[in-house]
Amino acid sequence: MPTSRKKKNAFVAKHLVKKIHKINTKTEKEIIKTWSRASTIVPIMIGHTIAVHNGKEHLPIYINKHMIGHKLGEFAPTRNFREHTKNDDTSRR
Repeated sequence: MPTSRKKKNAFVAKHLVKKIHKINTKTEKEIIKTWSRASTIVPIMIGHTIAVHNGKEHLPIYINKHMIGHKLGEFAPTRNFREHTKNDDTSRR
């Protein structure tokens, strides 16, 4: 007996969708600030700049069509890699 599975809908925070619909009615563009890193990028977000919080600050991200299906948090890294410290001590051999 085959079971049919339905695909779950993408999670997008309700407040974020409201803000996008509100801006779509205006003619001018503005940056949307959000803390919702788990929200999935959907087609209505294309062309908008969304500032995603990385734990310290909001990083502006311009949404294009290649980002659909990804999460907002993927484009706002939370850690900064400084570099590996170079060990000049050659006497350790």
